[in-house]
Amino acid sequence: MKKYLRCLAAGALSAGMCLGSGLARAEDTIKIAFIAPFSGAFAANGDAWLKMLTFAMNNVNAKGGALGKKFELVTFDDKIQPAEALIQLKAATDQNLPIILGGIGSNVAAAMEEGVEKYNRRNPEHRALYLNLSALSMPLTEENCSFWHFRFASNVTQRVASLIKGLPKDITKVYLMNQDYLYGQGVESDTKKFLAKFRPDVKIVGDEFVPMGKIKDFSSYIPKIKESGAQALITSNWGPDFNLLMKSGNEGGLDIKYYTFSAHLNGGPTSMGPEGGNRTITVLEGHDNVGADNHIPTAEDFVKRWRDTKPGIDFVWTNFQTTFDMLAAAINKAGSTDPLKVALALEGMQTTDIYGHVNTMRKADHQIQMPLYTALFTKPVPNDSEGTGWGWKTESMVSAEDLTFPTACQMKRPDGT
Repeated sequence: MKKYLRCLAAGALSAGMCLGSGLARAEDTIKIAFIAPFSGAFAANGDAWLKMLTFAMNNVNAKGGALGKKFELVTFDDKIQPAEALIQLKAATDQNLPIILGGIGSNVAAAMEEGVEKYNRRNPEHRALYLNLSALSMPLTEENCSFWHFRFASNVTQRVASLIKGLPKDITKVYLMNQDYLYGQGVESDTKKFLAKFRPDVKIVGDEFVPMGKIKDFSSYIPKIKESGAQALITSNWGPDFNLLMKSGNEGGLDIKYYTFSAHLNGGPTSMGPEGGNRTITVLEGHDNVGADNHIPTAEDFVKRWRDTKPGIDFVWTNFQTTFDMLAAAINKAGSTDPLKVALALEGMQTTDIYGHVNTMRKADHQIQMPLYTALFTKPVPNDSEGTGWGWKTESMVSAEDLTFPTACQMKRPDGT
């Protein structure tokens, strides 16, 4: 029943999740695959991403969709496992779905990027385009960059640069904790790089990796962090790995600043509670109070309509709206859903986000260039998070121009492009 309701709420049918439901497929929609974890430890993230993505899609559909047709999501469960993601990629391509959305877990995204590349070489008449919503590892748009992959979220380097630039001067000792896979490894490397560049006075007093999604109790780590003398913990932990870390820190009386990249994700505010107030900072594309704090009518309207759906989570991936806005514009420009034509239309495309900022899809590496915010978990705020009474307040914004870094991508392009 839960799987059926998920598909019904999204307006989507999945070969793996909804066949046999008896729902009729609309012939006049543009079907898009969404491959994400809908079971296992990170299922809550898949469900949250689906809620936000569906809302963004419906906003575009209300304006006419693309080519006079509405978009429809078709969901596939990858259990956040690379091998399973490739099985689901085959299920999607077997249905000739030309657009693939994904990006929960950089390890999965790396497999997907390579999988789409191989599939397109073998099937030039039925190619697919991979739109990465939230997998942030640098190799995806650097040494492993692919013409068939577009990243619609700011990458690791951009996020770490934003965080380190905003690190207060009175913080001189930091402890690093990161998940031991592509994304966490990238955060650790870039944190060291940008500390050396912007804050050479800061000493790293602890540096460790944790296995992703394997630790159910972080209490054994808390004494080590205390004993290190760290004033701040910089962590890329996300999903249950952040929520459980915060829970253990609260229970263990860890009096420290948390500098994060994921505290805003679903479950994070609840796990922090009052103990996380005024000492947890995150880096993100946007949050539910940017519009109210800056009197931006488009953003205020967006958040009001989102919260009227009673989603139970903040809309923290505002780039999801940019993804659908750009995709619709590219399909209309191309006059087709053919992946090659859509990819060429996306290159260099610019759209204005809900805050009025211009976002650009860079042609050289297919990495979106957009501003980033750092925000403090505090109160009072116009819109609280997850009913906690606490929410996000902007500390700083770094412009897209200041986050545009050179790329080493040597993209192999299709013949004739």
